[in-house]
Amino acid sequence: MIDIAILRAEPDRVRENIRKKFQDGKLPLVDEALSLDARRRALQTEGDGLRAARNALSKQIGALMREKKTEEAARVKAQVTADAARLAEIERETDEVSARLKEIMMHIPNFVCDETPVGRNDTENVERERFLEPKVPDFEIPYHLDILERLQGVDIDSARRTSGQGFYYLTGDVARLHSAVLAYARDFMIDKGFTYCIPPFMIRSDVVSGVMSFEEMDGMMYKIEGEDLYLIGTSEHSMIGRFMGQTLDEKRLPLTLTSYSPCFRKEKGAHGIEERGIYRIHQFEKQEMIVICKPEESEMWYDRMWHYTVELFVSMGIPVRTLECCTGDLADLKYRSVDVEAWSPRQKKYFEVGSCSNLTDAQARRLGIRYKGEKGTAFAHTLNNTVVAPPRMLIAFVENHLCADGSVDIPEVLRPYMGGKEKILPRS
Repeated sequence: MIDIAILRAEPDRVRENIRKKFQDGKLPLVDEALSLDARRRALQTEGDGLRAARNALSKQIGALMREKKTEEAARVKAQVTADAARLAEIERETDEVSARLKEIMMHIPNFVCDETPVGRNDTENVERERFLEPKVPDFEIPYHLDILERLQGVDIDSARRTSGQGFYYLTGDVARLHSAVLAYARDFMIDKGFTYCIPPFMIRSDVVSGVMSFEEMDGMMYKIEGEDLYLIGTSEHSMIGRFMGQTLDEKRLPLTLTSYSPCFRKEKGAHGIEERGIYRIHQFEKQEMIVICKPEESEMWYDRMWHYTVELFVSMGIPVRTLECCTGDLADLKYRSVDVEAWSPRQKKYFEVGSCSNLTDAQARRLGIRYKGEKGTAFAHTLNNTVVAPPRMLIAFVENHLCADGSVDIPEVLRPYMGGKEKILPRS
């Protein structure tokens, strides 16, 4: 959510930002917001005048009664009663106008970074850097589900019977590898100075509407029937929600946190891409990183955070690249975002395994997260980034470490988490 003061002062800048995101349908919201804001301020001025007059008239009534001017006092009392009725009307209208204004402001997208490439969707994202040389072996790489099944590490059919499409069982050494990667990622981030957290896996609606746009909520969140609770789609939701309504001491910043959670997503509208495997699923686990900082530090943390993800994948011998997300691919709260993509030797292309985003103060405004220092109180900046999400990471892992005999090599950094194993062997 942007600052209403900026909307008042620079409405054309807000309109241009909307156009950059190819959301022209939201352009009328700017004029409606300006009209509602003017009406709210007019009501506030009128209400303040009536409140001030009420105090003066109350004193006048007392003086008139002491002077036994009862008729005149009655007229003043009638004025007070009329003013009270009008004040009640003003307060009701103010509540209605403020609610509608807040709703509109939550639909107007955050400003995008000047460096963000202008584009309609993810096909126009721009490659920035590559890390490690992508390789294609001289033997055929099977589909990832076939690799995992030959390792007796996945059972899709049973999951379909118990839970439906988009779920899976992991078993044996593949399940152990899944947990090993998460444990390694946890320790990797702790070594970077982040505090490890396990958050609640369900959050209330006021947190949901604060951490994401309404479009994201509709496409992602599962609601618990009969309760004001939603299953989280990522631990970022409950981690940022933890500080809702708080004013933090500037000396505590930056807050650098890394969190583990299961994640639940509808994946609404996600069809036609790797449907048979575990690329798009309704339940997975993830290690996340969260930073809450002062505005002048957020770009530094943005660069540092996505570099951590790159470093983690490179340490496991998985080639990756980074893509700067274009304006049309940014969710409404995001100022800028970079996707980390891993190399797929089978497909001979990269695919997304994580995303790092700087939301500036847009998320903090919705949630009321401030900090206080010598210069006063201001909204904090919030950032989030995927450390690793094993289902997609497992695809990259088994493809890049597959041997001709069907075994999968375990890189040295993961062996302590795998009981010293150097390979996962296929089973006949």
